[in-house]
Amino acid sequence: MTMFSWTRKLVLSAMSVAACASCTVQAAPDFDQIGKQFSLMLQNAHFSHAEFNDEMSQKFLLSYLKEVDPARIYFTKQDVDALMKKYGTEIDDYLLGNETSKLAQELYDAYSSRALKRISRARQLIDQNDMTFTGAEKIARSRKTVDWAKNDQELDTVWKNLIADQLLSETLRRESIAKLAKEQGKADPSLKEKSPKDKLHARYERLQRTIGEADMEDMASTLLGAVSHVYDPHTDYMSAREEEKFMAAMTTSMVGIGALLTAEDDGSTKIAGIVKGGPAEKSGELKLDDRIVAVDSTNSGEMTDILYMGIDKVVDLVRGKVGVPVRLKVEPADNPGHVKIVTIVRQKVEMKDEMASGKIIDLKGKDGKVTRLGILTLPAFYSDLKEGDVKCAADVKKILQRMSKENVQGLVVDLRNNGGGSLEEVRKMVGFFTGAGPVVQIKDFRGNVDCKTVSGKPIFTGPVVVLCNKLSASASEIFAAALADYGRAVIVGDTTSFGKGTVQVPLSVGDYLPYFASRERAGMLKVTVQKFYRIAGGSTQLKGVASDIVLPTASAAFEVGEGVLDYAMPYDEIPKAPHYAKSKDVDKILPVLKARSESRVAKDKDMQYMKEDIARFRERTLKNSVSLNKAERVKENDELLARKKSIDTERKDRYAEMARNDADTMAIFRLNLEDVKKDSLQKASLEKDKSDFMIMSEDPTSDLDEAPDYPSGLDPELRESLNIVNDMIDLKTA
Repeated sequence: MTMFSWTRKLVLSAMSVAACASCTVQAAPDFDQIGKQFSLMLQNAHFSHAEFNDEMSQKFLLSYLKEVDPARIYFTKQDVDALMKKYGTEIDDYLLGNETSKLAQELYDAYSSRALKRISRARQLIDQNDMTFTGAEKIARSRKTVDWAKNDQELDTVWKNLIADQLLSETLRRESIAKLAKEQGKADPSLKEKSPKDKLHARYERLQRTIGEADMEDMASTLLGAVSHVYDPHTDYMSAREEEKFMAAMTTSMVGIGALLTAEDDGSTKIAGIVKGGPAEKSGELKLDDRIVAVDSTNSGEMTDILYMGIDKVVDLVRGKVGVPVRLKVEPADNPGHVKIVTIVRQKVEMKDEMASGKIIDLKGKDGKVTRLGILTLPAFYSDLKEGDVKCAADVKKILQRMSKENVQGLVVDLRNNGGGSLEEVRKMVGFFTGAGPVVQIKDFRGNVDCKTVSGKPIFTGPVVVLCNKLSASASEIFAAALADYGRAVIVGDTTSFGKGTVQVPLSVGDYLPYFASRERAGMLKVTVQKFYRIAGGSTQLKGVASDIVLPTASAAFEVGEGVLDYAMPYDEIPKAPHYAKSKDVDKILPVLKARSESRVAKDKDMQYMKEDIARFRERTLKNSVSLNKAERVKENDELLARKKSIDTERKDRYAEMARNDADTMAIFRLNLEDVKKDSLQKASLEKDKSDFMIMSEDPTSDLDEAPDYPSGLDPELRESLNIVNDMIDLKTA
């Protein structure tokens, strides 16, 4: 039984180190058979067991429209009504009647014709010279809740304002950069960029090509995915291409050239990062900021032009099997206008920045006494589903065992932005802190409850803080909830975590197709089959895990979480797990911990700045309006810039003093997986550790940012979490 991360695939889709894809010629998938079998599987396997009907069919169509037009800028209300009349009660019949390909093609044609028409009109608007930016027009900051435009005329106005906003935003960005460069006596990096109009043309040209390049696999995947999401936000259909990326996202190694690719406004694909020790670095022929313009995926001698190609399609061409070379046509960054052919043999690349890591901090108090604290950072609960030789629990065990050997007295487990992963791995990890006992309860659609337990003795027995935010989801919430319910940890961070309390399993659609049907590239249904519950009885669904101590965090202002997703499953409760008892040790000291933390936060300028930023962002979000008047926007930008400069100036001296104090009171040691067996631990180096995995291209405008770095690599949330765990040690020994 496995749960899966939903955050990492956003990053991995841009990585050319993606997992292996077959390079052999395969038969085209039969999406009529795939669509029918997918529909049967979805109805029979999903937790709700909801059956297809006319009402569901209408939801399928609305879900599809939201999938392809989330900002409601392509279709009008008239278009939606016409599509609803034609397909609203028929989608289930198409899917179950072996007509998925026909439906996918027709719906995509409706979308692409309207999208391409609007993009063509947008490019005309870009070249018009009647945008004065002096009027009183405003545009919605977010169009998620805006109604469909009534007709083409109303949508024309929407697009005119959209293009005006994009041109104005780009113009103001350049003016701000130029102003900063002049003030600092530096060269203006924006002078090397395309003009604002050319930049927008390039963006829309890439979008045009992406829409036009869609094949039946893309079309069917979009349709079946939209149908899946009506059952719940985490049930999904994945085409063969998406399945490969998904399976790669569960591991910490991938096959490719070891480079981070980004789409550039000139239509090329830029080398934005190079993995240390990866094939690209070893070859020595690719450099940062080089541009790839064509790819020979199979090393056959035939290049595919990738100019303005969607980044996902580029990644598909670059990735491949271990040992198979890929040829790239490259424009070197240091020799613009020239091209060269680079051949790189694909290899397995370790994604070290996605693996568990740690730090040990010796903290000297005012009395000279040294307290040894630890930080365990876990980006995901990873597990290699195919080969089984990569397990995060085994990695965490090694780090904790070394921490115990190093006499670490208290620990912060950093689960910020951890979107989840393997249920089996989190089950084991809870036991490292609690010892034997129940970990999580799982209920199926029949109401049967299975209590997952763990055996053995704990590895770490000292005080623990679990640091979470709104993006800590799924397996992260199981871990945080279990430690909270046992009274083993104080939960610190956002008001609550994400709120994903459902369990998905991957089902290969090909395994369920009729005997005579082609199983090639049938894809996968990731379907919700169970809900999980805390050992105390409540679900984490919707409500998430509440923090014992709430901090002002960078994610606090954003509308993120299960509750803002369509078709989220409800919250409910079941009885607490048998043989479960909560320690009262944390509850006894929690009021004192809160009071001490609140006192520090009130005095912490960075925390107070964050509170102000949260309030300002929420106000802008609620207002949901952006002026198209340049004078108003300049005034607003000047106010923001003045505030930033004032804060940067204040921070400069304060951070210097903090750094000196840290040098006197802290010693920070690195404890990554390669360090666990070393005789002695090395002191952590902020700059060196940043580039240990990947060498990154520098943003040309970064040199203009005079904001000082936060001292010692300990951000405010992490630093306060260390203070809290130090308080726990103090109160425990008092």
